[in-house]
Amino acid sequence: MSYLALARKYRPRRFGEVATQEHVSETLRRAVAGGRVGHAYLFCGPRGVGKTTLARILAMSLNCAERTAGGEPCGACDNCEHIWGGHTSLDVIEIDAASNRGVDDARELRARAMLAPSEEDRYKVYILDEAHMLTREAWNALLKILEEPPPRVIFCFATTEARRIQQSASPILSRCQRFDFRRIGTDDIMKRLGEVLEAEGIGFDSEALRAIARKANGGMRDGLSLLDQVLALSDREVKVDAVVRVLGVVAEERYLQILDLILERRHGAVFDFVEELLDEGHDLVEFYHGLAERLRLLLRLALDPDGTPGTMSGELREAYAHRAAGFAPGDLVRMLAMASGLEADGSLRRTGRPRVMVEMLLLRMSYLDRTVELEDIIRSLGGAPVPEPAPPAAPSASPAAKPPQGPSPQPRPSRRPAAPVADLASAWRALLDDRERLAKTLPRGVTPFLQGAVARESDGTLVLEIPGPGKARLQPPQVLRVLEEGLALHAGRDSVKISIVGSDGDEGGGSGRVTQDSVRRTRLQELVRQAPHLERAVDELELDLVD
Repeated sequence: MSYLALARKYRPRRFGEVATQEHVSETLRRAVAGGRVGHAYLFCGPRGVGKTTLARILAMSLNCAERTAGGEPCGACDNCEHIWGGHTSLDVIEIDAASNRGVDDARELRARAMLAPSEEDRYKVYILDEAHMLTREAWNALLKILEEPPPRVIFCFATTEARRIQQSASPILSRCQRFDFRRIGTDDIMKRLGEVLEAEGIGFDSEALRAIARKANGGMRDGLSLLDQVLALSDREVKVDAVVRVLGVVAEERYLQILDLILERRHGAVFDFVEELLDEGHDLVEFYHGLAERLRLLLRLALDPDGTPGTMSGELREAYAHRAAGFAPGDLVRMLAMASGLEADGSLRRTGRPRVMVEMLLLRMSYLDRTVELEDIIRSLGGAPVPEPAPPAAPSASPAAKPPQGPSPQPRPSRRPAAPVADLASAWRALLDDRERLAKTLPRGVTPFLQGAVARESDGTLVLEIPGPGKARLQPPQVLRVLEEGLALHAGRDSVKISIVGSDGDEGGGSGRVTQDSVRRTRLQELVRQAPHLERAVDELELDLVD
């Protein structure tokens, strides 16, 4: 008796047995139970995720004499056995659209569909696999029958490339109910593989099943086929070493080894490591994809040390957690970005010799500068830790505190200052430094007048002396409101008032043009006014101001 492959032997027979595709199986089951089955379905998704299987289960359910009230087929009667096995029958016909793609094939299908089912209570179901292979003329020949189908005739189109159908036969999409199938997760594939091995009475190692599930890349059929390969070598127990030998996957010890090399900055050892991978017959592209997954795992462990990724064994999780502790989360993010960028730009797919690409990636990671916290730098310099930003304080009549002496880190300008500023002149300078806020909130052409303004505080009001015709550009209410709100934010006050005057001090303002010289001159004057000792030296020694 010939051997039946696991992918066929354990193919689902009921809607509830289809893994991960509940959004499709449950909808179809309810449609059958409620008598609301459509006349045409388009099943889209990767290979090996259950498209043809669900089409067969739908055909079984429609033609099963012992169907349950919930719409599930029995899976055991002659009709169900015949359809599940993929055998040709009068009422359920499976067609490979890749080899029957022409207009003549479509016309023959259309003529056969016009015939009634073999029995009154049965349905005729046409399952067309690889439907994207049909020509434009073939789709046009089917268009009319899909728009006005004969009674009790169902079409199920399965495709891995729905985009091609949309390009060649977009009117078909509006005449079909479309279902998009998802890739099956690694944990779901592992669970199904474990159930199959338990039914076969074969022991297994969970890490071996994880390696097979990763290799399957989201396809249940591929996972079962790979399991068949491994069982051909070791039919008593599925172990990691058997999976590595048969499928050529990279062992976890290799990923732990390269992480140690990166942590210890052993740059020269990277070349020997890649050489050993090649000597063992590993595919470097597959190693690269596995490395990206392990970097993601390290980042997850670094951000959530108490989390348990999937069904990873405790010993292996502890080994990766130990490596994760040696990296800062920022370093892991940059390393993962390096790995992702290698595939995003397509260089790894285009090259015929990925060895150099992988070696350079590993070397860049080993030479990566480590992230250092700002607080650690301050502590090493003998300073105090940087305090958390305080909420804005209430207005106070006391003078501003004198800033501390000595060097201190200067934070980058942001939308909110690190600490409230007491005097309005200092707050005005902080507002001018917040160029991002000004660019987003003020009209174009206003900022140069602000840079050339001379600011002084008078009775709780900020007085701005604007050179040239800038006074008129700043007096519109919406401009003043933006400036006053920004100034209040940087001054730590509820509200402030701004008064605009001309450069000559009156309310009329000047009428000259604003030039680089005038802006530089007013800026120098403002700097002198902010330094009383410098202002007195200029007056007493009759000094000239130069830039």
